[in-house]
Amino acid sequence: MCAMKRIEDVTLLYEISKNLNEHLDLKKSLYKVLDILSDSMDMIRGTITILNPLRNEINIEVAHGLSRAAIKSGKYKLGEGITGRVIETGKAIAIPKISEEPLFLDRTASRKSKHGNELSFICVPVTKGGQIIGAISVDKTYDENYSLEEGKKLISVIATMIARHVVNLEIIHLEKEQLREENTRLRNELKKKYQITDIIGNSNKMREVFQMITQVCKSNATVLIRGESGTGKELVANSIHYNSNRSKKPFVKVNCAALPSNLIESELFGHEKGAFTGAIKQKLGKFELANKGTIFLDEIGSIGIDVQVKLMRILQEKEFERVGGYKTIKSDVRILAATNKNLEKAIEEEAFRDDLYYRLNVFPIYIPPLRERKTDILLLSDHFLKKYAKENNKNIKRFSTPAIDMLMDYHWPGNVRELENCIERAVLLCEEGVIHSYYLPPTLQTGAESDTLPAQSLEDAVANLEKEMIIDALKNAKGNSAMAAKTLNTTPRKFSYKAQRYGIDYHKFRYRLSDN
Repeated sequence: MCAMKRIEDVTLLYEISKNLNEHLDLKKSLYKVLDILSDSMDMIRGTITILNPLRNEINIEVAHGLSRAAIKSGKYKLGEGITGRVIETGKAIAIPKISEEPLFLDRTASRKSKHGNELSFICVPVTKGGQIIGAISVDKTYDENYSLEEGKKLISVIATMIARHVVNLEIIHLEKEQLREENTRLRNELKKKYQITDIIGNSNKMREVFQMITQVCKSNATVLIRGESGTGKELVANSIHYNSNRSKKPFVKVNCAALPSNLIESELFGHEKGAFTGAIKQKLGKFELANKGTIFLDEIGSIGIDVQVKLMRILQEKEFERVGGYKTIKSDVRILAATNKNLEKAIEEEAFRDDLYYRLNVFPIYIPPLRERKTDILLLSDHFLKKYAKENNKNIKRFSTPAIDMLMDYHWPGNVRELENCIERAVLLCEEGVIHSYYLPPTLQTGAESDTLPAQSLEDAVANLEKEMIIDALKNAKGNSAMAAKTLNTTPRKFSYKAQRYGIDYHKFRYRLSDN
């Protein structure tokens, strides 16, 4: 009889091993393992549970003889119930009669036999690399002749065999949960990053921009963002999308000027396999990818007339066909467009369709150039200073007075983008706590490009530098000339002579500071 039992056990283990190596689908393999146990050892119910270490929660991964509702309700905390205790302690448990065990929680509400038969229960831990990751449990009809210890050993062997598969499932669960949490975190960060209040500026013209963004973001209206290169049109588009009702849907950006004219149609609308040379497979266009979300068409003034016709159709009918295709595709997409070109002039030159212009120009937003919002220059400069000082681990606190004057006098043809590049360069060059004028780019210092600064001789440059250092020293010393002289490592007599030569009155610094 014992020999026959050993043969049956070996056959059982062989079938399980064969099944585990045969199927690539992990869950399918584990369900099959439970089916084999059901046929071979009179199992009524069986479960494989997994421990979620992030939540300290045990969930039923696969089950035999349980409904979906029962599987869903079968959740335990570590140490809770028999299964929770097995996973917590790592020790297998075999119970002859479930009805006599007070620790049974019966979360699945499935252990009340219709025929009143008594049930036995075996639960063993699943261990991988010395770490308990789950458990296997079996419910079988009570049989006084059946050795539960032998059954416990058999299930333990099976637990070892499937441990590799179960750990893969555990990793998948962890990765899914981590990805879900990371996705939520990134969405919240994007929404926070592109809040309307995060666009820097307090000038009257920028306040008008903020008001218009607030008015249009919750609608589905098409927005045309206009302004010179470097004014922040993309930042405005980001703010509109991430504060809209579509913020959780895709946000697809297309730089129309960066795409070759022969590829832009395929990029926007997609193409079918074989539509043209090189089209080796079907490709989805940006409008399909942005379905239910928002598409941002940057530099829209650079697209050709033939593509403009298709854009007209998608704006009006919300439908299009892929290049080389005949199937009409519906797409619910909100369009944000931006340009630095004069579209009215392009219409006169017949380079831009007037009907497309009127479709795009539903809600225009004009971003003023930096030279028209001078009061924002210092705000932006301080913002970029903090940003790049932190990135480069430098303790730079402020700009010197002459540096501020240079920033304010320059006409900034490259707008905010040029200002950001200038501050980043100055931070990289600066090795002290203050950004002086000589750390700023030559275009700001010579005035050759801006026509705002006079040409300087060597003597004038030295004089300006001395004047700047004297002013900064007096500001730091609160008008105390002796202390300021000590800061510059010179004598009070020389310091007073230089200050008098440049018309610097230390009393003014005392007055200003005390007045504040």
